[in-house]
Amino acid sequence: MRYWNSWGHDGTEKPPLTDAALIFVKHTLGDSSPLPEATLEQVCSRVPVSRLPDHPLIEKNPEIRVRHARGQSLPDWIAMKSGNFGCFPDGVALPETPEQIRELMDLARTEDFTVIPYGGGTSVVGHINPQKQERAVLTVSLERMTRLLDLNEESQIATFGPGTPGPMVEAQLAAKGYTLGHFPQSFELSTIGGWVASRSSGQQSLRYGRIEQMFAGGRLETFDGTMPIPTIPASSAGPDLREMVMGSEGRFGVISEVKVRVTRAPEKEEFIVVYFPNWSSAYSFCREATQKKLQLSMLRASNAVETWSQFKLAGHDDLVAWLERYLRLRGVDEGKCMVTFGITGTKAQVKAAKKQTHKMVHQHNGVGMTGLGPRIGRLWEKGRFRYPYLRENLWKHGYAVDTLETSVNWDKTNTTIDAIESGLRNALVDEGETVHVFTHLSHVYTQGSSIYTTYLFRFGKTHEETLVRWKKLKAAGSTAVVESGGTISHQHGVGRDHAPYLAAEKGPLGMAALSKLSEHFDPQKRLVPGVLLEETEA
Repeated sequence: MRYWNSWGHDGTEKPPLTDAALIFVKHTLGDSSPLPEATLEQVCSRVPVSRLPDHPLIEKNPEIRVRHARGQSLPDWIAMKSGNFGCFPDGVALPETPEQIRELMDLARTEDFTVIPYGGGTSVVGHINPQKQERAVLTVSLERMTRLLDLNEESQIATFGPGTPGPMVEAQLAAKGYTLGHFPQSFELSTIGGWVASRSSGQQSLRYGRIEQMFAGGRLETFDGTMPIPTIPASSAGPDLREMVMGSEGRFGVISEVKVRVTRAPEKEEFIVVYFPNWSSAYSFCREATQKKLQLSMLRASNAVETWSQFKLAGHDDLVAWLERYLRLRGVDEGKCMVTFGITGTKAQVKAAKKQTHKMVHQHNGVGMTGLGPRIGRLWEKGRFRYPYLRENLWKHGYAVDTLETSVNWDKTNTTIDAIESGLRNALVDEGETVHVFTHLSHVYTQGSSIYTTYLFRFGKTHEETLVRWKKLKAAGSTAVVESGGTISHQHGVGRDHAPYLAAEKGPLGMAALSKLSEHFDPQKRLVPGVLLEETEA
């Protein structure tokens, strides 16, 4: 069973917050106190009577409506922990086939209610939150559509139900010797349909590509009928319908089937961690390795503050102490930066790529390619999807953690990092509060890089004060992003939280085009109004 008010499933092993890690957080931010938490029973008692008609596909009991009312953004957590949800869906539909989604879309048009598509519930930008409105709200959860429906091995096209979560995607493909290779941080819970709808990026995008390179076609259920998306390898016949569906965030319809390009499972894979004496060396290594097209499957570079913070929060105190002594002896001490990379392919390809990478690491004064690097890399691999659990550990001690991400060209990367971090650090100066901020490059391209920034801060005295602090931080970070010329989202999508900043990237003509598309598919604004495009709620 999923937790109803945090990340993960009951019984999942969580990374510990050691005494040393907690001392580090308290020393950095100051003492804090946890806030009271509502119980599921208390929240269920506040769920109003449903406005939806009875239907065999629709559940209207309070608990299922609570469990599908919020995502995983920090405001969502504040709402869930406090019990102040604001609004709930009037019901949750659980279709098992595209035809049943089609039936629900027809019902929504006839009865005039709002539809919210729901995949894994991992949105961190407000995609799935119902808003106060006159219409009844139906959340269409795709959680029962989790099967590998077909695998065409000749064309290497796999067809999945849109609600298939990451582990089930890979398990079903692995049984036949294949992989999709899409591993976002939310891999445990996020779904293949959600990846397409939000233009997701996986950790090993250097080898497998983003979801744009994987999405081959499928079908979209609109109010006017089913729109098939053919799986043609390439076409010059006008704009690509796949591009219209990717990133549409539910505004044009509900994705009912996803066809993706898969590959044979790799023969060998390694993850290695190396350390550079400073950010300049780490940054130069990453840019040159990417532009010279070293055969890496992933490349991630943590700045000095993130490297230091990860050492303090890691939970492997003895290993970290030994590692710091070793690095100090090798001339890598204050200001050191950690770089993590993956090498994937045949045994011969991995061997050749390691040799090339070793040479370049040495040229940039890096340490750790042999012995130490693979060992730390294996620890990273084992815990690669456990970071979201850190929020719960910190929450219980009165501290909040959130993230912000963008991407820019290489010539703007460092100035954008500085602008984002400065904006966040200074956002709560008026309250005399410290904000702990650090950054890594999580996805790299020959043209530029993504920037992924994490920030920690103390709770306010109430849930409401904590939300006000987050709003200040979110505005400061987002303003720095758009003023630096970055995208408002590299991998999380737009949702409601980023919608006010979208025009800075798309421009007036682009926004007008998106609005016209939305009007074409949904003239009555029944599909997640306010998501992607700001507007007055119906």
